[in-house]
Amino acid sequence: MVVSMIQIILELPEVTSIKEKRRIVKSLKERLQHRYKITAAEVDLHDSLMFTQIGGAIISNSRQFGESVMQKVLTFIEDESVGRVQDVSITSEHY
Repeated sequence: MVVSMIQIILELPEVTSIKEKRRIVKSLKERLQHRYKITAAEVDLHDSLMFTQIGGAIISNSRQFGESVMQKVLTFIEDESVGRVQDVSITSEHY
């Protein structure tokens, strides 16, 4: 079993309230879960107005498959997200 994970820090320069940030993050998580069948959550920077950290994970039998899904997730976020990607980490662990 291979667990592939992604952590992305997004800058949200246009956000003016925590409520607006929560709406954007919730929408992004739901789209990622629906489109790529991954688990996604806001994992850090909860109280920051300008930044959010999103984490995602998928379990598969292949490191290559898991990491290719995470690359597609990154491309989707870069193309479709309101914010700018500041930092990305993609890793896989074999269990």
